[in-house]
Amino acid sequence: MDNLERADNLTDQAITRLRTAILGGELKPGELYSATQLGEWLGVSRTPIREALQQLATTGLVVVERNKGMRVRSTTLEDLVEVFQVRLMLEVPVARRAAAVRTAADICRVTEAFDAFQQSSETGDAAATLRTDRDFHLALLSTSGNHRVVKMLEDLRNVVLLTGVETVPRSRSSREAFEDHRDVYEAFVAGEPEKAGQAMRRHIVNTARLLVPREAQERGISAVDVEALLNWT
Repeated sequence: MDNLERADNLTDQAITRLRTAILGGELKPGELYSATQLGEWLGVSRTPIREALQQLATTGLVVVERNKGMRVRSTTLEDLVEVFQVRLMLEVPVARRAAAVRTAADICRVTEAFDAFQQSSETGDAAATLRTDRDFHLALLSTSGNHRVVKMLEDLRNVVLLTGVETVPRSRSSREAFEDHRDVYEAFVAGEPEKAGQAMRRHIVNTARLLVPREAQERGISAVDVEALLNWT
């Protein structure tokens, strides 16, 4: 890995580079990495590394072991289920709020993200589809004005990425993934909060129905009742 550029905030740079390495598989789950080792890897002192690891630990990506270093967190089926439960508790009301307060400028911004999502889905490029899927969600949800919640939801998506499961292309095509968001977008543009919330809930539950049983099967766990796990939210 290239050394970080010398800048005022090396911690932020370290967070970005370490997060990318974790999600990209360069840093392996379960393996112990010392602050000294990571500092040499990035070309910085241990202080910004330690600060970065503390912040990454709060997002659930790593576990810090005192005086030893950190391990990339190994996720469980329970982690995946909890992500969907929290998404339902947070993302549904935030989608309602976004549809209620959106401005003409917000509609333009979210439409740009939606169009980019559509374009990538039409190429069949799974990585691009997943990236623009994320960008569409973040663009729409940020319209709510609650940026702390949006950051929490972004961190939850990273936890899902750590499980190694995604719907595209194994459970549905890029085009199907895009179409699963259309009613969310249309309700947002129309300024219909209740419909936006209902559409977001349908989308999240639909994604859970695709991912949770597959992940359970791959981990050798007997069939799970996704509806029962999510309905209480």
